[in-house]
Amino acid sequence: MTLAGLPRISADPAICGGRPVVAGTRVRVSDVLAMLAEGATPEQIAADFPYLGEDDVRDVLAFAAHQTDHPVVTGPDATAPA
Repeated sequence: MTLAGLPRISADPAICGGRPVVAGTRVRVSDVLAMLAEGATPEQIAADFPYLGEDDVRDVLAFAAHQTDHPVVTGPDATAPA
């Protein structure tokens, strides 16, 4: 299944243990992120993996950004019982 808003990212229990991958490949999102963290550019990744495009790398980054987003915690709720 592809993920809403990110058609290039999919997750399937039968592929890579259900970890998110670039759709139609077995390239895990975490692998692309690791390459970027090591200094590879989207262009270099696309050149090294001809079945990946720069749009795939951008969707990986968008997926990662979405995964790290969370509500801002500002402190205890003044209306909650103590």
